[in-house]
Amino acid sequence: MSWQTYVDEHLMCEIEGHHLTSAAIMGQDGSVWAQSASFPQFKPEEITNIINDFNEPGTLAPIGLFLASTKYMVIQGEPGAVIRGKKGSGGITVKKTNQALIFGIYDEPMTPGQCNMVVERLGDYLIDQGL
Repeated sequence: MSWQTYVDEHLMCEIEGHHLTSAAIMGQDGSVWAQSASFPQFKPEEITNIINDFNEPGTLAPIGLFLASTKYMVIQGEPGAVIRGKKGSGGITVKKTNQALIFGIYDEPMTPGQCNMVVERLGDYLIDQGL
C-alpha cells in the first residue's frame, strides 16, 4: 500500500460523519511521504521544532506548536509519542512512529477525541508493523 493510500483511506476517512481538515505522513527528517491536498505549506524549522519536542518533551509548551505559521497551544499529549495542539475550534494531533510523523488537523464539528483516534490508531498500526 502506498503512503498516499494511508492518508486518503485511513487519515481522511469519515468518522461519525466528520473528516480531518488535512493530514500528512512525514519521515522524521521532515520529508513528506504523503499528504492531503489541503495540508498547509509548512516551514522546515517547524518540523524540526516538533521533532525536538518528541526528543525533549515540553520544549513546545511555552512557545506553542507552529505549522504553516499557525500557532497551536500545546495541550496534554504523551511525552515522546503524541503532541496535541488546540487553536480556536480546531487543533492538531502529531503521532511519532519508529520512522515517521503522522499529522492530523481538524476543525469543528470534528472533536479533538475523534482526531486523536484517527491519527493515533494509524500510528499504533505502523508501530506494530515496525514502521
